[in-house]
Amino acid sequence: MSWSRVISAIIAIFLALGMLLLGGWYFTLAFGIIVYLGEWEYFQLVRAKGINPAAKTTVVLSLLLLIIACVAPQLADPLFPLAGMLICFYLIFQPQLATIADISTSILGLFYGGYLPTYWIRLRLELTPAIAAPLPLNGYWPTSWTDMGAMPQGLTVTLLAFSCIWAADIGAYLVGKYFGRTKLSQISPKKTVEGAVFGILGSAVVGAVGANWLNWPSWMLSGAILGLLIGVVSLVGDLTESMMKRDAGVKDSGQLIPGHGGILDRTDSYVFTAPIVYYFVTLILPLLGK
Repeated sequence: MSWSRVISAIIAIFLALGMLLLGGWYFTLAFGIIVYLGEWEYFQLVRAKGINPAAKTTVVLSLLLLIIACVAPQLADPLFPLAGMLICFYLIFQPQLATIADISTSILGLFYGGYLPTYWIRLRLELTPAIAAPLPLNGYWPTSWTDMGAMPQGLTVTLLAFSCIWAADIGAYLVGKYFGRTKLSQISPKKTVEGAVFGILGSAVVGAVGANWLNWPSWMLSGAILGLLIGVVSLVGDLTESMMKRDAGVKDSGQLIPGHGGILDRTDSYVFTAPIVYYFVTLILPLLGK
């Protein structure tokens, strides 16, 4: 592993922890930057296939969805189909006749790069009481670094989800590199079954440890289930982005991050994970406490 890759990973982790800790508009702004850069990388992949999507319109609507998720999270779901309709409206009345591929890739860009990330905003902010935002722009700063119970649920749950993703990525990389023998998929030749299994199990262990730390009901069961779900879904997100790159004929989605490629190369594991964590915490976890 190159030094540039290690240094970039360390910087990315510190930035992620910083925006996660502060929450509020700080978290939303940081996610907005990630979404903006990721959307343009996605549309570069699309254009490599000779498709002409409604890129600018989709990016603007994706950022608006993030803002809505911050100020009125209950409106994010109903506004998603409205945003899709506006994309179709734009493509219908542009001078050049749009194709099915133009429409479908634009809607996928809205869903993949705009709507799904709103769940991270909702998870971090919707579960955080207003009293826990003493800084300007609804920012948060802990009064105690050891008492997890005093921290807002939105922060602790999102931190646990991030930790599970990191455990899955690191575990899959290390075991796959040194012990992997069985290829997992033709989509990503370097991924192995051994690495994938160890990554998922590592995520489950971190999930259980985190659930115990947060005093979740039936912590071993609830934490392990969440960790398993995150491990599997983060792998699906990774393979989905690899499939898009493979179809576009490129190795990386971009060159923004030294040693890692583009924004999508580093965030693909997070895309499908957010709604899984959000609905697990809001719908499933309360049932386990009964």
